[in-house]
Amino acid sequence: MPVTDSALAQPPARTAAIWAALDPVVTTGAALQVLDVGGGSGMFAVPLAELGHRVTVVDPSADALATLHRRAATAGVAERVRGVQGDGDRMLTALPSADLFDLVLCHFVLEVVDDPASTLAQIAGVLRPGGRLSTASANRAGAVLGRAVGGHPVEARALLTGQDPAPARGGPARRRFSPEELLTLLAGAGLEPGEWRGVSVVTDLLGASTGADADALRALELTLATTSPYRDVATGLHVLATRP
Repeated sequence: MPVTDSALAQPPARTAAIWAALDPVVTTGAALQVLDVGGGSGMFAVPLAELGHRVTVVDPSADALATLHRRAATAGVAERVRGVQGDGDRMLTALPSADLFDLVLCHFVLEVVDDPASTLAQIAGVLRPGGRLSTASANRAGAVLGRAVGGHPVEARALLTGQDPAPARGGPARRRFSPEELLTLLAGAGLEPGEWRGVSVVTDLLGASTGADADALRALELTLATTSPYRDVATGLHVLATRP
């Protein structure tokens, strides 16, 4: 079933590039075993279950998993969605050792785990041969631009060298990646990365009150996602990688 005829017909502009990359993987007609690492509330898991896939979500937040189960029940796909509570870099240890997956989602998780390389190695270990990993991470260049446009030039300069841009605000520092760094991490885990895309090239800069036509904004995001230099300053980076 093509995305245009499915529950994914009108994804938010911010994540349109991710759904476009997933489209040929999740609309083949075959039911997939999917793992969503850190996918708590089910923003991706529930639409994938609506397409007929079986989705396991591992997340450290009990509240997020409760939201996931409510959302799945409302959509009528509760029997195809499983929530498992797991903590940080050890999330995957909460899974049965025999579990293998056709598709793993790891969206905006590598920024906060203790060891991104270890997390990716664990993910590679639960992918079937030929399985795919969809990974999305914060883009350093996009974060610099976002802080600058937001009126925080000191924080923008700090991000250029990977420093915590606002240590006084408290909370854990988040990593940001360049495309080259993310591709190197994926290759180091034994995965074969495909082309990288920009995620939210302009949507986050415009903000929620932009008033821009949603369809036109989505179409623009899809065009810019694979076009440099625009994708280079997107909020996020997305790569679809394969386990050989």
